[in-house]
Amino acid sequence: MTLRWFISKTVREATVVHKHYRRLLAAQRDLLAPAAIGGVAEALNNLQAAIADGHTGRIRIKAEEMQFAGEKWLKPYPKAAWRENVEVLLVALAVAMAIRTFFLQPFKIPTGSMQPTLFGVVSVPDFTKINAWQEDREKISAEVREQWKARAALQIPSGWDKVKDWFKGNSYIQVVAEADGVIDSFTPPTKILIFNLKQSLSIGGVTHTMWFPPDLGEQSLAKRAGIDPSHVYHKGDEVIKMKVSTGDHLFVDRMSYNFCKPDRGEIVVFETKGIDHPQMPQDQFYIKRLVVLPGEKVQIGDDRHLRINGQRLDASTPHFENVYGYNPNLKPKDSQFSGHVNRTVAVTYGLYPNLAPSFPDAQTVYENAGNSYMVMGDNTCNSFDSRAWGGFPAQNVIGKSFFVYWPLTERFGWGNR
Repeated sequence: MTLRWFISKTVREATVVHKHYRRLLAAQRDLLAPAAIGGVAEALNNLQAAIADGHTGRIRIKAEEMQFAGEKWLKPYPKAAWRENVEVLLVALAVAMAIRTFFLQPFKIPTGSMQPTLFGVVSVPDFTKINAWQEDREKISAEVREQWKARAALQIPSGWDKVKDWFKGNSYIQVVAEADGVIDSFTPPTKILIFNLKQSLSIGGVTHTMWFPPDLGEQSLAKRAGIDPSHVYHKGDEVIKMKVSTGDHLFVDRMSYNFCKPDRGEIVVFETKGIDHPQMPQDQFYIKRLVVLPGEKVQIGDDRHLRINGQRLDASTPHFENVYGYNPNLKPKDSQFSGHVNRTVAVTYGLYPNLAPSFPDAQTVYENAGNSYMVMGDNTCNSFDSRAWGGFPAQNVIGKSFFVYWPLTERFGWGNR
């Protein structure tokens, strides 16, 4: 029977017909009269016997009789075309969800902790860490001045140049006040699925609509743009002028770790649930480079290299070629490969002094618990990672970075390891 199904097109088509009407009979059995049930069942049995017999002519005859019996006894479905389209859509959604759950899951990087390997949301200007509207302008920090200078120098392209920039993940926002006044309201983005459709703000009673504003990750547009709700704008003032580079969008491989354990140096996505730290949200996914395996001891040397069980990692260690491929004579910098810094190094170079609370100096040895991993961001000067909160349960690992599919930059593809 199985061999005949592969050889004969007639047998395959008749089998499909038999399965179709058998399914319809099962669905309508409680609605049909006994005579109808008997008529369809008899036709099904005759077709099944013909398929088993294998005579091509008899199979065709019984398949036609089956279709005639179905049209005669079975109830037609209302709006059959709509029903069929809905069934196809549901099957497609089920397949997509299965792929997302067991094979490849899309993931967007919201922050810059993995730069320059993988990019989070970057904007010019970016006032997220500073107060752009200090009352005492004489005491405005140099960093604030730099952001204002960057905003003033920003050139917004037009036409084809703007389209090309969009494919690189760059978008621009410019809002000019049409009336005098303060900002009366600032609405959250209106979304369609995962995309921002529009966002509005009102100045002096006049609404300004921004179409397709970029997704700014964990930070709001108002904060990144340096907007002060109490500032009085005048007609013609630039309220917002900024360039936003979207975070990298990638697929997470959820399949491989079902057959092998994560390896040191791989870029992994994991749940934050269960990580004991007051600043750690418990309902998010993070992406970092896995550096310490269960039960290992780790130190961070003043040379900005990790030591695992006393063994120094360097640029010859798989997956760490770029991380340790920096010039040791240059100071560590944000969003550049600079190795890994402990707190002593952070203070020495004027970085955030509490950057690595669990690693105050090169002599400190941290012993990772069994069945847990430790991770660190490639952006060692600006990463909230295991230097602050230690390890996390191994079962929290979702998968590893697989393929960057957006934007179309030099990071597009499989090469980001």
